[in-house]
Amino acid sequence: MPTHDIRAQALSTSVSAQKARLVVNMVRGKNVVQAITMLKFVPNYAANPVSKLLNSAIANAEENFGVSRDDLYVYRIFADEATTRKWRRFGARGRFLPWLRRSSHITVILREREGK
Repeated sequence: MPTHDIRAQALSTSVSAQKARLVVNMVRGKNVVQAITMLKFVPNYAANPVSKLLNSAIANAEENFGVSRDDLYVYRIFADEATTRKWRRFGARGRFLPWLRRSSHITVILREREGK
């Protein structure tokens, strides 16, 4: 039976890619049930969008492919840089200080365990 790659993407998430990677690296290779439980207790701001994305990928697997969530694991997950909003803030002596509001694209790919 060929394995299906179950994908889900969160585009333009309002967290920087660098901060999202801290959370993403924790759940890579884990069972999805274990990863969801782990993300509930992570205090980082990026844990919420990653958790929502993982739940979306699990729902895709159950609805579209009929795969149980107990058989799934996080095959690949990564956070790429997205657009950066540049705000202006004026400093002392006529200087210009840019504020960079970074965002990221988070992608998760789930696979079914082979031995099941």
